[in-house]
Amino acid sequence: MLPLNYTITPKGGIERKMKILKSKKALSPVVASIILIAVTVAVSIAVAAWMGALTFSFMGTEQLTLSKITWTSTTWTTRYFTITVNNTGTKDATINQILVNYAGVPSTSVIPQPPFILKATVVTSTLIKVFYAYTNGTNYDISVVTSDGYKFTNTFQGGTNQG
Repeated sequence: MLPLNYTITPKGGIERKMKILKSKKALSPVVASIILIAVTVAVSIAVAAWMGALTFSFMGTEQLTLSKITWTSTTWTTRYFTITVNNTGTKDATINQILVNYAGVPSTSVIPQPPFILKATVVTSTLIKVFYAYTNGTNYDISVVTSDGYKFTNTFQGGTNQG
């Protein structure tokens, strides 16, 4: 028996029946193109947003604030200041150096001794004690330098506690 889509002709041959289906519910080519473009744009936006989020999670920023200073003079020769530093950035910052008036302070005169890390996720402040022979009433530009080379500076007046 022959399959249903073939018929035997009177001349003894076999002829294949071709049935073309015409549906009135098909989309027009214009509408199909518009839908294809819309889906492509939506997928592109989703991929771009995902890649952007992925990129920004790897790119943290260091942002340190020098907010408070306390000047201490225990004797005429022993003077130091304690500065409060907060890391408000999204990346851990490694403190490499402390500068006073843009000149480096020896790391042996700083507690904790550089290099040390300020965590970005920690909300508490970090106190840095710097032994420095300051003069009351003189302005000092105090900078904290990170391992990435960024300097965060604030100006304080010697002998005047701030913050």
